[in-house]
Amino acid sequence: MNKKRPVNLDIATISMPVTAIVSILHRVTGIILFIGLAFLFYAFDVSLDSQEGFDQVVNTLQTSFLAKFIIWGTVSALMYHLVAGVKHLFMDLGYFEELESGQAAAKANLVIAGILILLVGVWIW
Repeated sequence: MNKKRPVNLDIATISMPVTAIVSILHRVTGIILFIGLAFLFYAFDVSLDSQEGFDQVVNTLQTSFLAKFIIWGTVSALMYHLVAGVKHLFMDLGYFEELESGQAAAKANLVIAGILILLVGVWIW
């Protein structure tokens, strides 16, 4: 290994390509989905326990900002993860593997996911 190579330890100066950002966000949304499902399973369990439990979950989702935020965050992560997953499936079929088409697909992924996330926000709020 070459010991004289330059080392950049200032993370703020490193510019990530859009394809790397999309890939990292795909992994992050997978983790958010895993954590968000715990809240969704709990709400589902309480809502199926009795009529009072169902009414409690409905009331909480209608009045609590935190509950709406958690639902919005989980569904937003699902939307992004879905769009990025479809892009990965196309890549498995041999599309978007070149530099230019891969960057265009990554930018389209961000735009489509952003639109879906805004629509989900409007739907939930």
